[in-house]
Amino acid sequence: MKRASGILLPVFSLPSEYGIGCFSKDAYTFVDMLKSAGQSYWQILPLGPTGYGDSPYQSFSTFAGNPYFIDLNTLVDEGLLTRQECGTFDFGGKDDEIDYEKIYLSRFKALKLAYDRFDQNDDYRDFVHKNQFWLEDYALYMAIKDHNNGVAWKEWEEPLRDREPQALAKAREELAEAVDFYRFQQYEFDKQWTKLHTYANQQGIKIIGDIPIYVAFDSADTWASPQLFQFDENNNPTGVAGCPPDGFSATGQLWGNPLYRWDYHKETGYAWWIQRIAYSLKLYDVVRIDHFRGFDEYYAIPYGDATAENGKWMPGPGMDLFHAIEEKLGRPDIIAEDLGFLTPTVLELLKDSGFPGMKVLQFAFDARESSNYLPHTYTENCVVYTGTHDNDTTRGWYHEVGKEARDFAKEYMCKPRLDEDSLAQDFIAMAMGSVARLCVIPMQDYLNLGTKARINLPSTLGGNWVWRLKKDQLSEEVFREMGRVTKLYGRMPEEI
Repeated sequence: MKRASGILLPVFSLPSEYGIGCFSKDAYTFVDMLKSAGQSYWQILPLGPTGYGDSPYQSFSTFAGNPYFIDLNTLVDEGLLTRQECGTFDFGGKDDEIDYEKIYLSRFKALKLAYDRFDQNDDYRDFVHKNQFWLEDYALYMAIKDHNNGVAWKEWEEPLRDREPQALAKAREELAEAVDFYRFQQYEFDKQWTKLHTYANQQGIKIIGDIPIYVAFDSADTWASPQLFQFDENNNPTGVAGCPPDGFSATGQLWGNPLYRWDYHKETGYAWWIQRIAYSLKLYDVVRIDHFRGFDEYYAIPYGDATAENGKWMPGPGMDLFHAIEEKLGRPDIIAEDLGFLTPTVLELLKDSGFPGMKVLQFAFDARESSNYLPHTYTENCVVYTGTHDNDTTRGWYHEVGKEARDFAKEYMCKPRLDEDSLAQDFIAMAMGSVARLCVIPMQDYLNLGTKARINLPSTLGGNWVWRLKKDQLSEEVFREMGRVTKLYGRMPEEI
């Protein structure tokens, strides 16, 4: 891989007409502008359907797509909706912020109108057949969930909760239309995403996708395949995922995701994981795996604990999993999210895998983090970011961090002082000029935006995952500067 660069921008943050970024013409315009600026990659966040908290890292399915990303104007072009109908819904009144409550209350009504006019065709039937390994369970799970006013599957009536065949057959019959509605959503999602992904590739842009290591407890994955997870005889988790106490959190992080039964996965030749990675490589060109260290050791917290303080480290599958994946799929293009405290065994796993890890400049000047985030310590086999979706913007970082970190950054960059108006540009130059083969910059940093444009503040609920670009922010001037920096540091594609 030659030196290259890309932009981190969630799909939901794209400008669009109906309240949330989607696979609209604006997405194609963004791809065109990336190409004009010599970019080679567009990194996005997980594409799965979201629920309470709106986090893409807590999805109802590891395979399904978020119906919010279906472009309504495309459905208009297909004759399934009218512009007038789309205009009758309240998708939120702000063009720089997502109102998820209004999206939830309106989007499915619009999609249901389209579904009612949709005539099944051979393409649809082919999609349903090829994806039945996950689609049937997901569609039934969502239909039952809606019928039960959205409660988690653990609270369903026992026959449905425990997937008794007679109860499932009855639900399929009684909820047949709702089940088919969810199949339709996934068909439209897949059709629109495949078209956008193909277009991006034709323009020389590869998509870096993102998959969480864990699935959500309330998901079709756990309901349909409880044997994959550390559940007791009543399908309650025996332990859940998180992180131990550290300099960022005195009580640790309690994520609550169910843990894998790695012994069972090994017995099956890691079939589910191979299927998951294969599907991800169909959706994306490169897959970033969140919390890579969990494959070496994972932190298990007793189910029901209020904090992460009583957890303990347990062994993961290590290279055994990745050998199995490579044997079936060939060598996958994976980025390992290896941020945070890394033990020697995690570093050994990363080295043995050969996958590039991540470097985040904002961590470089934090006394709570190790100094291997400083650019002079990088090797070529890594991906450098100024910040990620979990970080503040660089301009926001300037105000967030203490004097010690700012002073260190000033000394490291040989600057007489730090200037919030130019700091993002300085960080971009530092990242782009490093030896890392790939440099990915959050779009907010090229725009020099402040904390209001932050995507997520970990361990908090509310106000996350809502930032959107305004159309006028995607100016030619911004992308000219992006192209200038890309060329200056030798990251342009060869044909440009």
